[in-house]
Amino acid sequence: MSRADYPQPIKELIAELKRLPGVGPRSAERMAVWMIQHKKRNPLELAQALSQADEYVTLCPACGFFATDDGCSVCDDHSRDDKLVCVVEQATDVLPLERSGAFSGYYHCLGGKLSPLDNVTPSDLRINQLLKRVESLYEVEVILALSSDVEGEATANYLSEVLSEKNCSVTRIAQGMPAGGGLEHADELTLMRALQGRR
Repeated sequence: MSRADYPQPIKELIAELKRLPGVGPRSAERMAVWMIQHKKRNPLELAQALSQADEYVTLCPACGFFATDDGCSVCDDHSRDDKLVCVVEQATDVLPLERSGAFSGYYHCLGGKLSPLDNVTPSDLRINQLLKRVESLYEVEVILALSSDVEGEATANYLSEVLSEKNCSVTRIAQGMPAGGGLEHADELTLMRALQGRR
């Protein structure tokens, strides 16, 4: 007697869902079954939203943030401070900065960070576009808002070096204790950076 299993279309749906970041086999199976059985599943709307996102959303050639044929919501906003360019790793890193309301300038998304182990070199990132952009601006401040891991530090150091020859100032976002965090939960590196960045 053969063992019962999902029909092939459900198996293929599970396989596609497993390809998503952070989705394991069990989660993919639960999502697939929910999409098939639940009354509010709307599979055609989901498929249409995916298709539209794939067809219409691109990366802005200037800053690397998400854009459409209508343009880039960041680059097209001329009320922004054109003396500030914040460099981030990924386009998704723009959103937390925007939601904070603390930054009013423009962004430049690198598309990753330097990682020799993963064969990610400066030519794999949008560094040349950043250099050309800075050259076209006058007395701009480039703010490096990169992660504080080894690759992020290496990327920040590399950018600081190549930007030192340009007509710009280079700063780095402060690192240290999170708001509401206690000393007992901080590691040595966080405490060291918090002390170095004190004001």
